[in-house]
Formats: sequence, structure tokens, C-alpha cells
Amino acid sequence: MSRRRPRTLSAEDRKLWSAVTRTVTAARPQKQKEDLAPAPDRHHPKPKHKQSFEVSDFRIGEAATSALPGSQLAPSVSERLAHAPVRMDHGTHKKMLRGKLKPEARIDLHGMTLAQAHPVLTRFILGAHEDGLRLVLVITGKGKDRDDPGPIPIRRGVLKHQVPNWLHMPPLGRVVLDIREAHIRHGGAGAYYVYLRRAR
Repeated sequence: MSRRRPRTLSAEDRKLWSAVTRTVTAARPQKQKEDLAPAPDRHHPKPKHKQSFEVSDFRIGEAATSALPGSQLAPSVSERLAHAPVRMDHGTHKKMLRGKLKPEARIDLHGMTLAQAHPVLTRFILGAHEDGLRLVLVITGKGKDRDDPGPIPIRRGVLKHQVPNWLHMPPLGRVVLDIREAHIRHGGAGAYYVYLRRAR
């Protein structure tokens, strides 16, 4: 078998092909060389020197220029009552704080729950006001630390904290003139003097 000779284009075919290639445009134009080069990142210039990640020994806050403010804790109920404005007669107020005024009636809420103590206190204060009494003693107890307070802190002495709120709220707020922590001879931090308005 004889081999076929490779076919070559004739001069006429070459002329025709060159005319065709002149009229054809590329479907995807080739990008310029400049377009192919990645654009320089202007936002993150290259560091001039190699960064070091070694950290020397330090203490937190050693380079601080000013001291941090201390914790501002809410004042205790005793402090709030001690700094509250005096609404009663100042001379009577001083005698009361020194324990020289004897309470005309007293009630002991110690050991009661909030649900039990609130109606008992309301009846006692309103009744004392109707009877024309001025100074009464409300014993709440100081409260005690719990063995296991749990994850949520609970204030010591729930009644001690709640009774002043009840005495300022209606219906007791309209008959109570002043509230102060009692003198040590009348129970100290575990009791309150409640000074009532004059009955009309």
C-alpha cells in the first residue's frame, strides 16, 4: 500500500483563507498584559519589616495613666433611711433616734413570709392610725445568711428590705410620716420606728 501524501493548500485556497481571517473578530478578546497583572492592595501595604509575635512579661493595667473608678454599690436600706429627709418634728426625731421615745404599739413580723406579713402590717398600721397613735415599732428581724445562696444572690433579710417599701406605698403611705431604723434598746437594725401622721 502506498502512503497518501499530505494535502497542501493551493495558492487560491491560501488567498481565500486570508480574506476570511481578515473579516473575523474574536468572540473573547484577549486581555492586555496590564489587565492580567494583580492590582496592588492599597488598604494593606506590605510591612517594611518582619512582624514579631513574641510577647514579653507584663501586668494588666501597668501602663494605665489613671486609676479606674471603684465599684458603686447601691446603699443599704439602713443608709437610705438614715439619709432620707426628716419629715417629722426635728426635736422629736432626735429623741426617737436616741431611744428616748417609747413606742405606743409594736408588731413582730419576724418569721413570717412576705405573703403573710403584708396584710398583717397593713391592718396594724391603719388600725394604729385610727386609734390616734403616733410612734409604733415594726420588728422585722435582721435576716440571716443562707447556707447555700445558689447562683443568684439573695439579699439578707427579705422583710427588712420590703417593709419600708410597703410603708411608702398606698394605702400605708398616706398615714406614715417617717420611717427610721430603731435604737438598739428597741431592736436596732432588726426593727423600724414608724411615725404616723395625726389622725383627722
